[in-house]
Amino acid sequence: MLQMKLCGDLILREKCTPVSDITPELIRTMDEMVNMMKEQSGVGLAAPQVGFAQRFLVMMNPDTNEIYRMINPTIVSKSAETCVMEEGCLSVLGPDGLPVYSHVRRPESVEVEWTDEKGKKQTAKMAGTIARIVQHETDHLDGVLFIDYLSGVKREMVMRKVRRRH
Repeated sequence: MLQMKLCGDLILREKCTPVSDITPELIRTMDEMVNMMKEQSGVGLAAPQVGFAQRFLVMMNPDTNEIYRMINPTIVSKSAETCVMEEGCLSVLGPDGLPVYSHVRRPESVEVEWTDEKGKKQTAKMAGTIARIVQHETDHLDGVLFIDYLSGVKREMVMRKVRRRH
């Protein structure tokens, strides 16, 4: 049974290592992550959030409900155009046990390459919400949290809510 790692857990700040083999265990872990993400009404979950310092993630396009299982994902290009959207994270929870949200500026669109669970190379151009999700989740693989993009004042406001949880 996977367990969610919360803000303050050091694994969330680790740079994850690439996955070298697609094993039945990795596939099972990703399936369990998809279930966990859905149960918690999330749209993405990266390996470090469930205790693995490896480069894999699962995410869902909220517009189509399509599930992506990405192994060793890389954002190969980002648009110059940016947009501000509200972000939350299943690892950054407030005192009510729900994600704390804040507005974050990111590129509007990205191009992503990854290997799927069958070992096939995939490439996709993503824009809008799905681009936001893939950027948020791949950041986790580099030990970056969405709060790192906030101003000092905004970050402190989010962290105050997180600390009230403890």
